[in-house]
Amino acid sequence: MTVGLDIGGADAVRPWIEAANAEHPSLYDERHVLDELFGVVNVPNAVWIDEEGMIVRPAEPASIEHSALQDMEIPEGLPERLHEMLTEVKEIRDDSAAYRAAIVDWVEKGADSVYALGADEVIARSQPRGREEAEAAACFELGRHLHTTGDIEGAQHWWREAHRLDPNNWTYKRQAWTLVTTPAGEPSDLMQGPTDVYDGNWLDDVKRVGGGGNYYPAWEP
Repeated sequence: MTVGLDIGGADAVRPWIEAANAEHPSLYDERHVLDELFGVVNVPNAVWIDEEGMIVRPAEPASIEHSALQDMEIPEGLPERLHEMLTEVKEIRDDSAAYRAAIVDWVEKGADSVYALGADEVIARSQPRGREEAEAAACFELGRHLHTTGDIEGAQHWWREAHRLDPNNWTYKRQAWTLVTTPAGEPSDLMQGPTDVYDGNWLDDVKRVGGGGNYYPAWEP
């Protein structure tokens, strides 16, 4: 199944679900529970769960198609910030072909697939869930609650705390940035800042981790 992480709920994710026209269940996660319970920190991420309900691969980057943006020629004359952003996008790691092949192998072979990990390896690869990550999850949920009640400034305060406590969680960041920069009724703004509301933004935070090549960790078969 696919799950959209968006506090906007069904209305926010419906256009993407309809465009995909998937035959499998498509859900939405307003509270970012997948972050809290499974260690999802960016999208697309995936968790492999077998028929017995056992996790055989923890949350990890999960692109299955090569992005056309990585092949595009960046036009001349673009605003400097947009040019920089597209430059970083072209550097984003692409393991889509290998990852897609791994999924097919697992579907065909099940537990005999070399990509189905044992319990010890699943635990070893899982994201750490220390005190700061737990507090960040609580801060994000406080912000979500306040946002739904109309207290936007209160929500932004707690989301800034979530970003500080768990700086590696891009879903917390991207959700907050997008809500500030996307005009009402418009598709999600992919620029995601900068703004005077949050210290970070997509481009500057990508640079902070060493550029687009580090935006997703390397996929480990």
